[in-house]
Amino acid sequence: MQSFTYHCPTEIIFGRGAENAVADKLRTFGASRVLILYGGGSVERSGLLSRIEKNLTSAGLAFLVMGGVCPNPRISFVREAIREGSAADVNFILAVGGGSVIDTAKAVAHGIANPNVDIWDIWTRKEELTKTLPFGAVLTIPAAGSETSDSAVLTNEDTGRKVGLNSPLNRATFAFMNPELAFTLPREQIAAGAADIMMHTMERYFTSVKEPNIFTDRVAAQLILTVMEVAPRLLVSRKDYEAMSELMWCGSVSHSNFTELGRMKDFSVHKLGHELSARYDSTHAMTLTALWGSWARHVYQDDAARFAQFAGAIFGIDAGTDEERARAGIRKMEEFFVSIGMPTSLAGLGIGELTKGTIEEIARAATANDTVRLGNFRPLTCADVVAIYEMANH
Repeated sequence: MQSFTYHCPTEIIFGRGAENAVADKLRTFGASRVLILYGGGSVERSGLLSRIEKNLTSAGLAFLVMGGVCPNPRISFVREAIREGSAADVNFILAVGGGSVIDTAKAVAHGIANPNVDIWDIWTRKEELTKTLPFGAVLTIPAAGSETSDSAVLTNEDTGRKVGLNSPLNRATFAFMNPELAFTLPREQIAAGAADIMMHTMERYFTSVKEPNIFTDRVAAQLILTVMEVAPRLLVSRKDYEAMSELMWCGSVSHSNFTELGRMKDFSVHKLGHELSARYDSTHAMTLTALWGSWARHVYQDDAARFAQFAGAIFGIDAGTDEERARAGIRKMEEFFVSIGMPTSLAGLGIGELTKGTIEEIARAATANDTVRLGNFRPLTCADVVAIYEMANH
């Protein structure tokens, strides 16, 4: 196993009614003026936002509330929240929602802590990120794992770029996780969340590292199998507490870096998907499942034994050559995605068939005109990216 350093400082408060202790936890971290961020009206309709507001009021904490965070969160909202939060002199950011809200909270925290720097300059690494405000989360959507991750993603709607930022300062101080808060999610969002969790794990499973990492591999495989077991149950009954508990915890573990110890991230499929969601505002997880099979078929021969191992661990495929088992495993994974209603080609994104010129334009954007190689299982050139998009273009 390779050497590694692992640090995930986020405190997890998990279980029924967990969010009722949010004010006590905020005071523990010295919060007195809180900026609460949320997305659509679901947290209002469910009464969650009202309960949190009452909780903070009873504890004597001042707060400012801003809703309107959208999927594929926008830099324009972040800038507005930075202005509002700075004017109110807030000293803690609380995200109430899923990955988009939590990613937004991370960016707002960075922006308020660095008032003389535009947040996009931090996001695009023109300015170094060295400080931030503390922030935490009340999770309502098991999917992105942003509540425990060191990453966040923002879209600049003016330039059409969707960019991720990794930093230790992206770690939340705490995350409240009550599976019951996810009971009202639409069926499609549960499926997308499950796929996102699986992809976060698979993008760490398939890397260029050849040394054995037995325990890490087994953790990753069992996490994927758990998601594949509980997701179909939740599509039948969203109020299955045990199944939702497993899905929510798998989401946090999948993006906490624990399933990559001794390995690394590849995340080339994420980068290819980001180009589609930035351009077409496609659902993040749908772009991943739409592309994964095409990516896998394009690269698996670089390490067919690894794909064969995955096929055995996840689907019990043990007959045939490494290449035969690898191909069978890729096909089985696509079949699972289809079974939960996720697309396995670009047609499922509702963007129509892309022209050759459009594919080449997107590929150039993804690779910065072929100056950047994506991922590490096989570092993808612009030509590789074109081939993957073309394979998925049906």
